[in-house]
Amino acid sequence: MFWWRRTALRKRVVVNLSDKAFAGVLWAKRGPLLVLRDAVLMQHGAADTPMDGEVVIERARVEFIQVAGG
Repeated sequence: MFWWRRTALRKRVVVNLSDKAFAGVLWAKRGPLLVLRDAVLMQHGAADTPMDGEVVIERARVEFIQVAGG
């Protein structure tokens, strides 16, 4: 999964997990962790929830990452 370092780092992404997704700016990769800033929690059937601070996600939990176009 090295392609995202060039393609997605510091860009707006949607990180999809099995039960939820986070939209935000992929700020950094720290070992097995991804760091999102300006993030929003997206859950099926619920309103989007803005997140305070940084969101840290274990890469092993990520199903796929979508890079916003534009």
